[in-house]
Amino acid sequence: MFKLQNILLAMVFMRILSGLIELSSALLMYHYNDVRIAIRINAILGLVGPIILIIVTTLGLIEIREQINYSNLLLIFIGVFLILIATT
Repeated sequence: MFKLQNILLAMVFMRILSGLIELSSALLMYHYNDVRIAIRINAILGLVGPIILIIVTTLGLIEIREQINYSNLLLIFIGVFLILIATT
């Protein structure tokens, strides 16, 4: 079995959690069979996605902080910021 680093394991767990939230939301939309409720659930998902993105990116950057220079770090933060702006 592969030995995962703690940070990598946390990143994997966050993405699995994100996927489970997405699947659960889809099942709730199907269960309630109401477009108004589905829109509410989708609005909540609109918040969950960016939060997971920020957490996973932050965890990854913590792990590689010594291997990356400041200009690349700044570009990564700008990229994440632009993704967040584009999704609102």
